[in-house]
Amino acid sequence: MTHRKVIFFESIRIACKNCSLASACLPGGLAPEDVEQLEALVERSRPFHRGDVLFRHGEPLRALYVVKTGSVKTCAPGMNAEEQVLGFYLPGEPIGLGGIAQHCHSRTARVLETSAICEIPYLPLTQLATTLPALQRQLYHLLSRELNQQSEMLLLLGRKHAAERLATFLTDLSQRFGRRGLSATEFTLSMSRHDISNYLGLAVETISRLFSRFQADGLLQVDRKQIKILNSVALKRLSGAPVTPPPRRHRSHQQS
Repeated sequence: MTHRKVIFFESIRIACKNCSLASACLPGGLAPEDVEQLEALVERSRPFHRGDVLFRHGEPLRALYVVKTGSVKTCAPGMNAEEQVLGFYLPGEPIGLGGIAQHCHSRTARVLETSAICEIPYLPLTQLATTLPALQRQLYHLLSRELNQQSEMLLLLGRKHAAERLATFLTDLSQRFGRRGLSATEFTLSMSRHDISNYLGLAVETISRLFSRFQADGLLQVDRKQIKILNSVALKRLSGAPVTPPPRRHRSHQQS
């Protein structure tokens, strides 16, 4: 028997200006009166559940979506009728930006767990952006971030070996949770091992083996989907990313 996480409708209806994710979302950088104009466009519906589809590959772009609570994955048609996982979206992150160029979605968005989603009709949003320079800048920023993430994904699959790929994936999730005021060291993986292996271009068995290895090496504590990062510096170093050393503390000299 499966249990669905409960989301109260009142929590979905929280106004943009009162949302803890506002700085990481479309309202980021907007004046309070401008946020109210954006707020008037936002549509909030019933909670979505695991497996629900926000939009499908090839559908016209009618709206952008922002995860309020929960998580979503995007996929594209793959070989042998299996979809290719292209990304995972966490609270505060917009979905559907990739459809702007062709005015239709180039991927399918599926909900990973019970989630609250904000829907923003695309045409009214672009019309509002022409009158609000700060909103236009924020859209450019989010588009740029989407392109950077795609570039990093190509680098991840093209140059890194298996352990580096998983370490990069976990480090990225940790940083994204942290930026949203959530725990950067303890979190739940809403995606399955199969989704992770598909995304990273590895076998499921390899993913399971690497989780066991990371735990044995003292990097992580793993309890099914619960992850606790024990050594974030070592995990980041394994990912191949530069590690910024902590600032040196200057010891005060006491006169004898």
